[in-house]
Amino acid sequence: MPTSALSRPLLDPGRARSRGGPRLIAVSRHDGALRHTATHQHARGQLLGAYQGLLTVYAGESQWVVPAQQAVWIPPGQPHGLRSHGPYAGYSAYLSPSACAGLPQAPCVLQASALLLAAVERAAGWHEGAAESSGPSGRRIVELIRDEIRTLPRAGAALLLPREPRLQRLAIALSDQPSDTRSLEDWAGAIGMAPRTLARRYLAETGLTVGAWRQRARLMRAQEMLAGGAAVTAVALELGYDNVSAFIAMFKRELGTTPGRYGASADQEGPVRP
Repeated sequence: MPTSALSRPLLDPGRARSRGGPRLIAVSRHDGALRHTATHQHARGQLLGAYQGLLTVYAGESQWVVPAQQAVWIPPGQPHGLRSHGPYAGYSAYLSPSACAGLPQAPCVLQASALLLAAVERAAGWHEGAAESSGPSGRRIVELIRDEIRTLPRAGAALLLPREPRLQRLAIALSDQPSDTRSLEDWAGAIGMAPRTLARRYLAETGLTVGAWRQRARLMRAQEMLAGGAAVTAVALELGYDNVSAFIAMFKRELGTTPGRYGASADQEGPVRP
């Protein structure tokens, strides 16, 4: 992920890296500014999400496009980064390593609940985001957030990057240039691998065929662009569609709404608060 034009972090990096201190540090931001955080890691586990806006989150070998109805859990020590698309208002809750016991050990996307959002918002109002976490009510908030992270339904299929270097170069190229419509045979020649080997290994390492992986990457890019205010026709052309109707049909089939309605809801929706 690019390291230029990075936004101010929600929490001072020194506090995020701290192993000791309060079990929970929560912060929220409602300024509508764009967010862009380079890949980094810290000792605390992190729950993050948006009240408004769309996030692309990278963690390990996975990437997600995350709407306001979802939250991302990042366990301690896991490299991750993010960027927002459109005006952003959101939150993060940082749990000490000891408070992460029993929580998911791999990054995942959760279907956020009103209860979880209310608990994080309450904790974000504590003095310096942490001072009340040691009292009885604060301990209950910490346990409530832990319970929600542990039990909320998973949401949002990850897009995995293959480990094999040649396949990873292919995946990155598909992400960077979603309009590239080269065939499997063409890509096999470009990376120096037999087509049948490429197809078999790509499926084994990502769980998707090359075509399905490319379509999911295109869908993620479409969500990003629409949330940023791009016109439907411009998005379709950016993704390599000559026929805008085919793009609209794909989008509706995958997400249950048209790209025009998706973009309008992203423009009109105000900050969603618990």
